[in-house]
Amino acid sequence: MKRSRSQVKNKSVAIPKLRFEDQELTSFSGLVVFQALFARLDLKARLRRSFRHLESSPSYRPEELVLLLVVHLLLGFRNLRETSFYRDDPMVLRIVGWSQLPDVSVVSRFLARCGRRCADRLRALMQELVLERLGALGLARITLDFDGSVQGTGRAAEGTAVGYNRRKRGQRSYYPLLCTVAQTGQVLDFLHRPGNVHDSRGAAGFILQSIEAVRRRLPGVQVEVRMDGAFFSDEIVRLLASQGVELTISVPFRRFLELKQSIERRRLWHRVNGEVGYFEKRWKPASWTRRFRFVFVRTRTRRRSKEPLQLDLFEPVSHGYDFKVIVTNKTLSARKLVAYHDGRGSQEGLFAELKSQAQGDYVPVRTLAGNQVFFTAATLAHNLNRELQMIADEPARTTTEKRSPLWTFQQLATLRRTVLLRAGRLTRPGGALTLTMRPNPVTKARVLHFLDALAGTA
Repeated sequence: MKRSRSQVKNKSVAIPKLRFEDQELTSFSGLVVFQALFARLDLKARLRRSFRHLESSPSYRPEELVLLLVVHLLLGFRNLRETSFYRDDPMVLRIVGWSQLPDVSVVSRFLARCGRRCADRLRALMQELVLERLGALGLARITLDFDGSVQGTGRAAEGTAVGYNRRKRGQRSYYPLLCTVAQTGQVLDFLHRPGNVHDSRGAAGFILQSIEAVRRRLPGVQVEVRMDGAFFSDEIVRLLASQGVELTISVPFRRFLELKQSIERRRLWHRVNGEVGYFEKRWKPASWTRRFRFVFVRTRTRRRSKEPLQLDLFEPVSHGYDFKVIVTNKTLSARKLVAYHDGRGSQEGLFAELKSQAQGDYVPVRTLAGNQVFFTAATLAHNLNRELQMIADEPARTTTEKRSPLWTFQQLATLRRTVLLRAGRLTRPGGALTLTMRPNPVTKARVLHFLDALAGTA
């Protein structure tokens, strides 16, 4: 609609006077969506059952403090002391169930006194929520990706160690091993470890536990596993194959002279496309007891010259090849196998979102169990964002060769900007609690879409 100049222009330039008073104003009116999600999942009651073994004060119970951590991370805050910026926000108080937020010392003391049992039970609840979603999807195949991610810290926290870190050498860190579900982009479970361990440390037992958890909840489902070269070992390959798990694992072929020679001697490469070729053979390292299918892949790449450029001359583009080897027990064609294995690269984006938008890289206290609880709260916040969108929207795709997520997810930061961080006012006209927001049509449509879906009317 075309508007006149007088309708658009505003000559008001006066700076308004400030007045601070209690008007039940909230900066986070979009939290009403997550309040409805928590009610649908019965999250508070389930947290209460997880922490029933823990003694608590009558004012601030453990399940409420964990719920506060999840809300804190959903809103984009990082340090525990930043709770002071919203300590009087009525929507935060209402979603947690308090009339007054605790001091930061209460939250930090709770994390400090959390034990291994607290961390394990909270992690089990997170896994249960993900398995419920997978059960509702009714998929024939579940794809699990395993990889580690550095969680650095400047403090001397319990259980940290100095490990390999390309960006911050000498920094102490944790190095959790995460199991993620490709179809939903959620974290199923994680194994918390010090920063100086190899990727494969404790991996076999953790991988088997994750697979068994999926099979207990979803009997008959076919489990697929993808991993990088750090997990290449006779133990892991034989273990997965004996369990009937379909696997692809990158091979650190530079350690095996025979594989290098096979690549050097190969003249005929079967074509996947114009840039990618392959060949395959059944092989085993000398110490292994069984042969497996090894697929050799080469990708044509451009080589950037490191010499000084002569701008007045024509510089021809040189090409070379990058090579990789994949061990598998899948019977897919090589083209589909390469696409399937390359799909595990999406896990890096999940790690980046978990760290940058849910504060999964933050170490708040000095105790190991407290930091595990905080990291679980971060992964829970990430998973709840995905769960909300899966409830509200239909899948955008079916199962693809790369096992891409079935939904096109908005990142947590996007949801935060467009829905959560919206001003509002709580009033009681006629005794009915009412949240009033600005009538922005896009925000209104999105908030009502979420609430209708959570109420089961979408």
